[in-house]
Amino acid sequence: MKDKIKEMENLIKEIDKLNYHYYTLDDPLLSDAEYDKLYDKLVNLEKESGTVLPYSPTTRVGGAVLSKFEKHTHLARLYSMDKAQGDEALLGWFNRIEKFVSDYNQNNVNKLPEPEFIVELKFDGLTINLTYENQNLVMASTRGNGIIGEEILEQVKTIYSVPLRISYPGKIEVQGEGLMPLSELEKYNQENDEKLKNARNAAAGALRNLDPKVTKKRNLTAFFYNVGYIEEDMFKSDDDIKNFLRENNFKVSKYNFKVKKFSDITQKIKEIGENRNKLDVLIDGVTIKVNDIETRKALGYTNKFPRWAVAYKFEAEEISTTLLDVVWNVGRTAKVTPSAILEPVDIGGVTVQRATLNNYDDILRKKVKIGSRVLIRRSNDVIPEILGTLPSDNETREIEKPKTCPYCGSHLYQDGVHIFCPNTLSCVPQLVSRLTHFASRDAMDIEGFSEKTIEKLMATIGLKEIPDIYKLKYEDIIKIEGFKEKRTNNLLNAIENSKKPHLSNFIYALGIPNVGIKTARDLADYFKSFDKLKNSQEEELVSIGDIGNITAKEIVEFFHDDRIIGAVDELFDLGLKPVYEDDNKGPKPLDKNTFVLTGTLEIPRKELEEKLISLGAKVTGSVSKNTDYVVVGENPGSKYEKARSLDIKILSLKELEDLVGGLNE
Repeated sequence: MKDKIKEMENLIKEIDKLNYHYYTLDDPLLSDAEYDKLYDKLVNLEKESGTVLPYSPTTRVGGAVLSKFEKHTHLARLYSMDKAQGDEALLGWFNRIEKFVSDYNQNNVNKLPEPEFIVELKFDGLTINLTYENQNLVMASTRGNGIIGEEILEQVKTIYSVPLRISYPGKIEVQGEGLMPLSELEKYNQENDEKLKNARNAAAGALRNLDPKVTKKRNLTAFFYNVGYIEEDMFKSDDDIKNFLRENNFKVSKYNFKVKKFSDITQKIKEIGENRNKLDVLIDGVTIKVNDIETRKALGYTNKFPRWAVAYKFEAEEISTTLLDVVWNVGRTAKVTPSAILEPVDIGGVTVQRATLNNYDDILRKKVKIGSRVLIRRSNDVIPEILGTLPSDNETREIEKPKTCPYCGSHLYQDGVHIFCPNTLSCVPQLVSRLTHFASRDAMDIEGFSEKTIEKLMATIGLKEIPDIYKLKYEDIIKIEGFKEKRTNNLLNAIENSKKPHLSNFIYALGIPNVGIKTARDLADYFKSFDKLKNSQEEELVSIGDIGNITAKEIVEFFHDDRIIGAVDELFDLGLKPVYEDDNKGPKPLDKNTFVLTGTLEIPRKELEEKLISLGAKVTGSVSKNTDYVVVGENPGSKYEKARSLDIKILSLKELEDLVGGLNE
C-alpha cells in the first residue's frame, strides 16, 4: 500500500507540473493523449488503493450538488478599492500619497522610501479568497461583505489554474479573480443551446452555482494578485507578494508595471486601455497601489478602502435608444424616484432595458420626454444612466410629475429636489424595503428573511412592521408557498438567534437617516448602550467619528419620534437585547497589554484574538518594542525570532491560560 501511495504522490507532482505549464504558463509540455495516460494511471491507482489524496487532481472533477452555500469568515478583511473617476481624481490621490510620505518623513526617525507604484489590470470577474494550510487548499470563498463570504471550495477546485497544493507550509489567504476567458465563452455558446450573455456574469454564475459540474463546464481561469493573511511578516513590497505567488504556482498577470511619476502611471493606463481588446479576459480598468508595505501600513485604511490603492475605471460605454416610459418607485426612506423604461439595447453583451433618472429636476434639466432618443451610459454592473437627449423625428410627450403615490395613493410632498410619500405606516414598498434592510446581513442577519418572503407574509398574514417579525409563529410561515417544515423551522431559528445582535448591527438595522455601517459602529463604540444613544444630544454627536451637523440632527429627531420609540420598546418587550462586546463588567487582566500570535495554535486564531480582546488586550500583527507578549504555537515564524531579539516575553498557550486564569470561561 505504501508503494502505491508513493507512486500516487509522484504522479500528482508530475500532473501538477503539467497543469501549471498548460493552464498558468500557457506552455504545454505533453500532448493531450500523453497527459490522459498519466491521469488515467492515477485514477486506476486510486481505485485499487481505495485512497484519494485531498490534493489529487482527480478531486477537480466536481463534487456533489450542494444544498446551500455555507458562510465563511475570512482570516483577514477583504477591502474594496476606492475609485478614481478620471485623471484629475487620480492626480488628487497621487498627490495625497506624496504629501503623506513627505510629512511622515519630517516627523519620524524611521523614513519611508520615495513613493513607488504598481499599475496592474483590474479584472472584471468574481473575487475569490483561498485558504491554504499545511500546503493544501482547505477553503475557498467569495468576498461577500469583506468580513463574511460564502464557501465555494468545490466550485473553485474545478479551476485548473488554482493550485491544490503549494510549497508554503503555513496558514495563508490568497486573493484573486475568477474569470471566464472570452475564447471559452465563445466556445461554450457554440456548443450549447442556452447562451451566456457575457463573461463576467458567466464566471460569477458558475462560481455561485450549487452544482460544481456546472462550474467545471465553463472552463474558468483565475489570476491572483494579493496575500491577504499570512502568519509571518515576510513581504517588504508588492513585488515580494507577486514573486511569492509565482513561486507557489499561482497565475499572475504579466501586465504588472512599477512606476514613480504620475505621467508614467497615465501612460501605462493608456497602454493597457489600447490593448484591452486583445486580452482573453474582461477588465474594466486598472489598479494603482503603493509598492512599499511599510508605507501601506502607515497610510492605513478608511472604513471601506485602503488609502494606499485606487481603481481607475475606463470610460463607460455609451449608446442611444428610445425612452418608452417612466415609472416611479418608492424606497425605504419614502423617497419617490423615477426609473426610465427603455427600448432594449445591447451594451457589452448585456441587454439594457432600464436606466437611472435621479429626480424630476434631472428630467427637466436633461429635457427628457417619453419617446425621446436618449444617450445612455453603462459602467460595469451599475444601472445605466441617461446622459441626455439626441435629435430625432420621434413623437414625444412630457413626463408628468406625480402628485399621488403610485402604490398607496397618498398625496406626495416635495423637499428640495426630492419627492416623498408621507405614508410610512402602510405604503407597501416602504414597508418591504424597511423590513428587508432590518433583516439584512450587516443588520440583524436573519437568514432566509428575503424580500420575496416579506412580500408573501404581507399578503398572507398582514405583516406590517418590524416588531411583527418577532411575533411570527410556525403556522404563519408554513402556509407561505415554497415553505415546508425544515425551511419554516430554519427561519424561526434565524429570527430567534437574531435577538441578541451586536449594538452596532442593531443601530444600523433601525435605518436612521444617514447612518451607515461605519457610523453605527462609531456610535456603538462611543455610547456602548442603546439608552445612552437614544438620549444623546446634537452637541455630543458631532464629536463622534465623521458625524456632521445634519446627521446629528437626523439621529436626535429619529429618537424623538413617538412611533419609532414605541416600535423599539415593543422589540425589547419581545426579547430583543442588543449587546456591546465590552458590556461585561468582568475583570480585564490584560488591559493595555499588546499581544502578537504566531505559529499553529490549538485554539482557532480568530477565537483566541477575540478572547484576548475581551480581556482588555490589544492584538497586533507584527512584533515591535511596544509588544508585551508573543504567544507561540507550533512552527513559529520570524515573529518568534524578532521577539527573542527584542527580549519580549514569550508564552505558550498553557502559559497564557495560567496568566489569565483559563481561556474557557
